[in-house]
Amino acid sequence: MFLLHVLPSLLYAQLKDSVVSTEGRQVTLSPVVIRSGTNVPGFIKRVENDTSFYKAFKNLRVLNYSTLNDVRMFDKKGKVEASLFSKTRQWASKSCRVTKVLEEKTTGDFYTARGNYNYYTAELYASLFFSKDTVCGQSNVIRDINLSLKGKRGLDKHKEQLKMLFFNPGKDIPGIPLMGDKVKVFDKGHSDLYDFSIDIQDYHGKPAYLFVLKIKDGLAFYKKDDVVIDEMTTWFNYDSFEVMARNYSMSYNAGLYRFNVTMHVEIGKMGNYLYPKVIRYDGNWGVLIKGKERGLFTATIYDLDAN
Repeated sequence: MFLLHVLPSLLYAQLKDSVVSTEGRQVTLSPVVIRSGTNVPGFIKRVENDTSFYKAFKNLRVLNYSTLNDVRMFDKKGKVEASLFSKTRQWASKSCRVTKVLEEKTTGDFYTARGNYNYYTAELYASLFFSKDTVCGQSNVIRDINLSLKGKRGLDKHKEQLKMLFFNPGKDIPGIPLMGDKVKVFDKGHSDLYDFSIDIQDYHGKPAYLFVLKIKDGLAFYKKDDVVIDEMTTWFNYDSFEVMARNYSMSYNAGLYRFNVTMHVEIGKMGNYLYPKVIRYDGNWGVLIKGKERGLFTATIYDLDAN
């Protein structure tokens, strides 16, 4: 069974206190975590270095699967002005994959007259889950956890930046104006911005570590400019430490580039393959070249098999 090393004896002397300090961070431990003897610095380091969340998305490059796609775009009054509902099937073989549309229904101006996506959010969604033409050279090997922007410009560059935020919350994102290292929530220099907590509870009937980081209550207004990830909640499998689910909210405003989004990802497992079973996104994005838009999408992935 997964169990990290025992806490130092000094902490054992303070078991009645549920708040501990490690590397400048204030971490709240539930009584069950204290009794388990979880090594808090080691635990946070494992969270920071986790690759299972990213691996789940990478596995989609090599699996056959079906998806229910529900994408909705809203006007300034919050009414749906365009939408897409479809069922698709990805076929993957010999490092290649292609998506077949089984059913599709759209409303409003979801597509342009030439059949292109009329919304940035829709284009991002398509880049994550659709491959209209056969794409080869696909792999689920984790060798690019720090995704690269090399050779990418314009919308392609922005889409890659968004993928970095989705797959690696907490890692540095290059090329976004004025963001710098603000997303690096585990850096010691950001310890005064966040509160952390660790608990052990059931998630869908399985024991899990619940790890929460969120912006400190009462944080000074000028300090909030240093925050991009407002809150992130992750359930880790107690035995394997694989991510079971993650919720996170992010916001950023640099004038020419701004967003305010929430994400929920539930991870499933087929054999040895982790995969994002349900992905929900609700957010506003604004970039100079496309303007501001609000979109909501849900992807439900099912009927998986591997070659």
